[in-house]
Parts: sequence; C-alpha cells; structure tokens
Amino acid sequence: MKRIVTAAVLIPLVLISVFRAPIWMLAALAGLVAVLAIREYLDIAAAYGAKPFTFLTYLFTITIFAQVIWASSAPAPSAIAVLVAAIFFFLFTPFVFLCAGMVRDDLRSVLPGAAVSYFGLPYVGFSLACLVFLRMMPGGWFYVLFTFLVVWVGDTAAYYVGRSMGRLKFSPRISPKKTWEGAIASLVGAVIVGCIATYFAPEINRGLVAMRLLVSRDAFADTPMWVPAVLALVINAAAQVGDLFESLIKRGAGVKDSGSILPGHGGMLDRIDALLFAVPVALILFGATIDKFIQMP
Repeated sequence: MKRIVTAAVLIPLVLISVFRAPIWMLAALAGLVAVLAIREYLDIAAAYGAKPFTFLTYLFTITIFAQVIWASSAPAPSAIAVLVAAIFFFLFTPFVFLCAGMVRDDLRSVLPGAAVSYFGLPYVGFSLACLVFLRMMPGGWFYVLFTFLVVWVGDTAAYYVGRSMGRLKFSPRISPKKTWEGAIASLVGAVIVGCIATYFAPEINRGLVAMRLLVSRDAFADTPMWVPAVLALVINAAAQVGDLFESLIKRGAGVKDSGSILPGHGGMLDRIDALLFAVPVALILFGATIDKFIQMP
C-alpha cells in the first residue's frame, strides 16, 4: 500500500513539473533529486570502505545543473561554449578531488575516494541533466513522457509477471528476484505503451493544452509505428540494465535499499536507477529521429 500511495503522490508532481515548470526550475528540481541520489550513492560507496569527498561531490553535482541552467538561459550561449565547458568540467574534476586529498592523513584513501566521488557525477548528475536537455527539444514534453511511460510500465509489467509466472532467473547473483519472464514482459509492455502514446500524441497534446499544462500545441508528424516500437525496446532495455547496475553496487556493498526517503520504494536512487540509463539513451534516440515525431520547419 505504501508503494502505491507514494507513487500516486509522486507521479502527478513529476509530470506537472515536466509539463509546466520553466526549464530553469525543472533543472533545479532535477538537481535536487540528483543531490539526494548522490547522498545515497556516497553512503553505498562508504559501505565498500571508500572515503569519498562528500562536500566536493555535492558541489560538483550542483555545478552540473548550474551549467544546465546557464545553457538554457536567454540569450542562449553557443553550443560550442556549452560543450567546451562540459568537457573541461569532466576533465578537470578528477584532479580537484586528488588535490583535495593532499590534506588527508590516510593517503591510501585518496585515489579510491576520488574514483568513487568522480564516478557519481556522470552516473547521477549527467544522466539527470540529460532529462532537462530532452525536455528542451522541440516536442520535448512528449519525449520525456514517452521515456517515463516505457520505464514505469515496463517496471510494473516485470514486477507482476515475474511474481506470478517467473521461473527462469535473470541474474541470480545480482538480483535473485528478477526473471527472464519479467524482463520480456517489461519489453513487451514498453513497446505497447510507447506505440499507444505515439499514436495518441496529438490528442494528448490537445488535452494538456486544454488543462493548461502545456502552453502551445506541437505539429506531430505521421510517425511510422516501427519507430516508437524500436525506441521503446531500446530505452526499456537500457532501463533494465540501469536497474541491474544499481542492484550490483548495492549487493556488493551488502545493502538492500539505497535509502528510505520514499516509503515503499526505498531510496531516491532506487526510484531513479532505471532512468539513469534510460534518459541518456532516449536523448540520443529522439535526437536522431526527431523529424519522425515532430514536423520540423
């Protein structure tokens, strides 16, 4: 029951934020989620015996979303400037972690601490930043909704089919409850909901505009159904890998949940683990096929 109540509260809030919030606010909210998830990630890293650079990891996570807000500001900076800033950021942050380690008494903890701290930035920070960039694309609200649906419906299908008829273990060492039957049900559910969402995209758009959740209508193209089917399949597969990856790092640390901030769901990282892999993949796929969904001028 806790799981259902939490989802019933969170899902509308998330969707309203995606549809209605200005980009800077969406970036700020994504940054807040990233900081909460980073905190749980650092706790898991500490369970391995690593000593991460907590303050700097928070600071750099916030910096990622400050860059996103800067990239979305008006007048918009050039794409080259944004790309160069991102490259310099990810190239130099490992050295900042190592420099900070020079004041530690235990020098053996510096390199492992810098490594786990740095890894959290692309794993959590960059992945959630991709969600904001996905929303900034023409028709971006639909791409975000599509991605959420293929992940959420796939996750639900895997859970119930796996529990009711799952026999073949998918990865018993990492996640003993996952089954091949559940994984296949997740893929099938994702393809079905992805195709339905695409077919009714203009009607959904009109409904959201009528409810004042969107400010304008988008000109949707006549999308061949094989396109959303393939995208849903790949995005859902990425989501399942993301789910399995988080199970891997938790099992290695000997913890069941990443936290307890979301009743019935565990921690923030538990809730967004699949999205952390699905969203970057969705950004690439929708970027490559945008003319299949939206009529470009």
